[in-house]
Amino acid sequence: MAIRAFSRSKIPIFSAKILQSLIKSPIKESTKFQFPVLEVASNKPLLGLKHYHDGRPRGPLWRGKKLIGKEALFVILGLKRFKDDEEKLRKFIKSHVLRLLKMDMIAVLTELERQEEVTLAVEVFRVFQKQDWYKPDVYLYKDLIIALAKCKKMDNAMQLWENMRKEDLFPDYQTYTEVIRGFLRHGSPADAMNIYEDMKKSPDPPEELPFRILLKGLLPHPLLRNRVKQDFEEIFPNRHVYDPPEEIFGIH
Repeated sequence: MAIRAFSRSKIPIFSAKILQSLIKSPIKESTKFQFPVLEVASNKPLLGLKHYHDGRPRGPLWRGKKLIGKEALFVILGLKRFKDDEEKLRKFIKSHVLRLLKMDMIAVLTELERQEEVTLAVEVFRVFQKQDWYKPDVYLYKDLIIALAKCKKMDNAMQLWENMRKEDLFPDYQTYTEVIRGFLRHGSPADAMNIYEDMKKSPDPPEELPFRILLKGLLPHPLLRNRVKQDFEEIFPNRHVYDPPEEIFGIH
């Protein structure tokens, strides 16, 4: 009993002395313990535990687009899988795309545009327009038209262009620029000029870039180029237009 009483009485005193010694002489930086880093290969089980698939898609699509929900990613992969089978594509759109929430549907559309799956993007946009929450949005049109123009799908781009104008929406100058550039790449200067004439009716202040794209692309077509050049000099009187030597294009 005496030993027990002694041990109980000494423990608090002993602990207090240790605490006082630590306060008087703190541990130096060099005496800190450093735990060894355990390196584990990502493809090997840890301590005999099995790895289970968590349902997330593997590959660059998931790593690069973590903000896209799993349902949206599933729809993107399904659309790409059935894009060459019209019947299966329609069934998939009806059973899965129509069930998406608004933000997931926007995410699907944006990702398809990024991947240049523009035909599928148009299909999703058509689903958009049938939703109760849909309201005409120039930016939705803009992104899709630009994506189509960059992929040289000018017929599809112009169908959307006409639909946009029917909804009383005016494209911005970036949209005009990319569509004009697309027609010039497509070898259709007359169509590029039609877009140019439409651009001059825009309520937005004019910008230089679409004019300069036309001036460069119309070098083999001097009559059309002179019309654009004259307008450019009137609108931007302090800007210079570079005219290459006429013999380069056989202009007389």
